[in-house]
Amino acid sequence: MGLVGQRIGLLGKGGSGKSTVTVLLARALRTAGYPVYVLDADSTNIGLHRALGISHAPDSLLEYFGGMSFGGGRVTCPVDDPTRLPDAEVLLDELPERFVGRGEGGIFLLSAGKLGSHGIGAGCDGPIGKIARDLRIRRRGEEGVTLVDFKAGFEDTARGVVVDLDWALVVVDPSQPSLELAAEMKAMVEKLRAGVDPAIAHLGPELAALARERFRRATLRGVFVVLNRVPNDETERYLRERLAACGTEPLVSIREDGAIREAWLRGTAILLEAPDLAARLESAVDAASPAPTSLSTHS
Repeated sequence: MGLVGQRIGLLGKGGSGKSTVTVLLARALRTAGYPVYVLDADSTNIGLHRALGISHAPDSLLEYFGGMSFGGGRVTCPVDDPTRLPDAEVLLDELPERFVGRGEGGIFLLSAGKLGSHGIGAGCDGPIGKIARDLRIRRRGEEGVTLVDFKAGFEDTARGVVVDLDWALVVVDPSQPSLELAAEMKAMVEKLRAGVDPAIAHLGPELAALARERFRRATLRGVFVVLNRVPNDETERYLRERLAACGTEPLVSIREDGAIREAWLRGTAILLEAPDLAARLESAVDAASPAPTSLSTHS
């Protein structure tokens, strides 16, 4: 199938609803027949497990990989240390159960870590981003789709955490900051493909060369957009016009829904179906050139 083995990162400004779209996309992909692995890489937001219908949040992979470097552990920040995370390809079958949340119907949840659990002065959340960048999730005998729910804003993108994704999915709510973030993501991928060097002046020669090589070997092929929390047709038309001005057409438009707000309020599963989301994403990926030459999104 078209999305098997793909790593898709969900990004957006705070409040845009990227975690909601993560849940909707996970459910749609599972209905379409894909095994789905969700990596919660949002270092501050909590509750994704409940929205997926999983009773307990899985333990942090920061613990599994030896803790963050700021607390004396082994997981470093990718800005200071671009080397790969050791042993980052994991088999769900071999992970201890406490690190895997299992949802009904074959959706699996892992958590890169939460910054709040490390206390005051724990350092930045770069090590969590490094796990999100390098982790490869498989099950014995099958390959699925990995969805990475990043923290709000542009920080993980600026760190280069997204270079090893296959696709970025930007969630745009009715706001100017959301539209601007989508444009920034598109511009960033254009620079990546043009071979613009990352910020490496702080690194020694060996690490600088490694960082430059990682960026030049980036697998990120393009950026797609999903409209979310759209209240009416007029707002949708405006958002589409603004996106069209920078050469982008959203995959789908998800309307504002009181049931979703209620689910987040009460900590219950989001049960809304969005089958078009998986189908449109499949079509967009199938239509995209295999070579990293086009940034346009498709309806």
